[in-house]
Amino acid sequence: MAKSSNSVLVILAFFAIYFIWGSTYLLNKIAVMELEPFMLASCRFTVAGLCIFILAKIMGISLRITKKQLINSVLAGILFLSVGNGLVVWALRYVDTGFAALEISSQPLIILLMMRILQGKKIQPMSVVGVFFGIVGIYLLVSQKQIIAQEESIVGMAMIFFCMLCWAYASLFVAKADLPTNYFVNTGYQMFFAGLILSLMSLGFGEEWSSPLAWSGDVQISMLLLIFFGSILAFTSFNYLLKTVSPEKVATSTYVNPIVALLLGWYFLDEQITLQSILAAAILLTGVYFINTKKTLAIFERFKR
Repeated sequence: MAKSSNSVLVILAFFAIYFIWGSTYLLNKIAVMELEPFMLASCRFTVAGLCIFILAKIMGISLRITKKQLINSVLAGILFLSVGNGLVVWALRYVDTGFAALEISSQPLIILLMMRILQGKKIQPMSVVGVFFGIVGIYLLVSQKQIIAQEESIVGMAMIFFCMLCWAYASLFVAKADLPTNYFVNTGYQMFFAGLILSLMSLGFGEEWSSPLAWSGDVQISMLLLIFFGSILAFTSFNYLLKTVSPEKVATSTYVNPIVALLLGWYFLDEQITLQSILAAAILLTGVYFINTKKTLAIFERFKR
C-alpha cells in the first residue's frame, strides 16, 4: 500500500512540475495585461513567502537562520525572483508566452557558458554539441519576422536574456553560499524578501497599485494559482522528486514546460505557433538535452521558477 501511495505522489508531483510550471507563463501573461508587472510579482512572492512561513510553523519547522544565511537568502531572492522573474513578467507584456518559455528553456546553456567563463570549468564534448544546437535554436526563435518587425518584442526578448544571465550567476552563487539547510525555509525567505524588493522597484518606477478587489475575475484566479500552485505546490513537488527519482527524470520538465506554454498560449490567447517556432523548439530542446548533465542540472532546476 505504501509503495502504491508513493507512486501516486510521484505522478502528482510530475504533473505539478510539468503542467503547473508550464502554465505559469500563461497565468503571468493574463495578470500582467491588467496589472503593473512589478506589483504583480511583488504580491505573488510576498504572499507565497508568508504562506510558507505559516506552513513551516504549523509543521514545527524552525525559521531561525544566521545573519549570513539571511543576507545570502536576500541576495539569492533578488537575483532569482526580483530581477529574474520580475523582469520576465514585465517582458510578457510584449512577448508571447511560448517565445518566452522557449528562450528560458535554454538556461542550461547560459549556466554552462558562465561556469566556463567565471570558474574555468571544462565543457564536455556532448555539452559542446548542446551549445551548438542551443545557439542555432535561439537564432531561429528570435529571427522570426513577427519579432524583428516589433521593437517592443525585441526589447522583451533582450530583457529575458538579461534575466537568464542573472539566474545563471545566482545559480553559481547559491551552489557555494551558506543558505538555510531546510529548502522550505530557504524558499520562504527568498520569496518574502524578493517580494519586498519588488514592491520597492514598483514604487521606484511609479507603478499604480490596485486592490485585489478591483481586479477582474480572471486576474484574481491567475494570482491565486500563481501563489499557491506555481510558487508553493510546484516547488515542493520538485524538491520531493529530487529525493525520490533520478535527476534525469526531473530534468524532463525542461522539455515539457515550453510545449505546455506554447499550447496554452495558442489555445487561450490565440498566440501564433509558426513552423519556424516548432523547428526552433525542436533544435533548442535537443541542445538542452545534451547540456543537461547531472553536474549542471541541480543548480539550474532548483531555482528556475
